[in-house]
Amino acid sequence: MARREELTDEQWALIARLFEKTDEIQTRGRPSRSAREVLNGVLWILRSGARWGDLPERFPAYQTCHRRFQGWVKDGRLQKVLETLAQDLLERGKLDLSETFIDGTFVSAKKGASKWERPSGARVRNSWQWQTALVFLSPSTQNLLRPTKSSLSNER
Repeated sequence: MARREELTDEQWALIARLFEKTDEIQTRGRPSRSAREVLNGVLWILRSGARWGDLPERFPAYQTCHRRFQGWVKDGRLQKVLETLAQDLLERGKLDLSETFIDGTFVSAKKGASKWERPSGARVRNSWQWQTALVFLSPSTQNLLRPTKSSLSNER
């Protein structure tokens, strides 16, 4: 039985095809962790906003989760996962986009700094926050979210 914050069997069934085994053959190192375990760790990080190093022990090593997260973002798989899960929630009436927002602000703290400072563009583009924001800024995600209308939009 999955924990409350992890993917249910029904959710996993929707996206499992995206993680079907390729022709990779592991010849050395530790045994590979399942994509479901790693994805649960990645989703925990995205949901909590915690650092990768703070990933709880019930998930695979944070290095494994971070490495696969980067690969999934790069090949578009994470975007497909989020779109599929969002569509399922929308169809079941469990997603109300009129109450949804994305906060793209963050503050970088520097030792001894007396005021807020804008982070360098290079660091922002390489951060996981930026990679996550890219998922929601992509044209395919916007097309997915566009059909949903806020009940508040008619009140103006």
